[in-house]
Amino acid sequence: IWGILGAWVLIFGCPPLSDTLLSAPLNVTIREIEVNSAVVTWEILEGDPVIGFAVTQQKKDVRMLRLIQEVNTTTRSCALWDLDEDTEYIVHVQSISMGGSSPPSEPVLFRTPKESEKMASKSPDEVTMEEVGQAAQLRAGELIIIVVVLIMWAGVIALFCRQYDIIKDNEPNNNKDKAKNSSECSTPEHPQGGLLRSNV
Repeated sequence: IWGILGAWVLIFGCPPLSDTLLSAPLNVTIREIEVNSAVVTWEILEGDPVIGFAVTQQKKDVRMLRLIQEVNTTTRSCALWDLDEDTEYIVHVQSISMGGSSPPSEPVLFRTPKESEKMASKSPDEVTMEEVGQAAQLRAGELIIIVVVLIMWAGVIALFCRQYDIIKDNEPNNNKDKAKNSSECSTPEHPQGGLLRSNV
């Protein structure tokens, strides 16, 4: 057995156990590219004992790397965050098993857009769910304000009508009182008429 194994190593340069290693992730794709974020997705060969992944993110022409690693997961995507606008990035993905990591995938290059480009590319008819929610909240607030103002105006009008009715009801009584007061203040007629004469 050892002779066969040694001959294999001499001929092929590696033992015949290489098929137990993990394969590099396939079809690595960058989706949902935003100014400051993106999502990387990938696939794995069926049967690979994958328990996690490692994503390497690097700015093009910059040596500094960011490593995102998760284990005990079957997810096939990862969010990239805190990216710089208008910047090129290179991404590699590796599968992780109990025995180690796979070779890195083929590098994927992508560029984040500028803020101005992103705003310009958004069509006027394109509205996000967040904007719809904000618009609905604004409309609800406006409706509440309108209803409150209408109720207040209705109260003011009702109060005015009530006061007007009270004033109107009191007007004839005031006229009668005025007439009565004026007749009481006038000089009464003398019953015999004429001036009183003194007896000489």
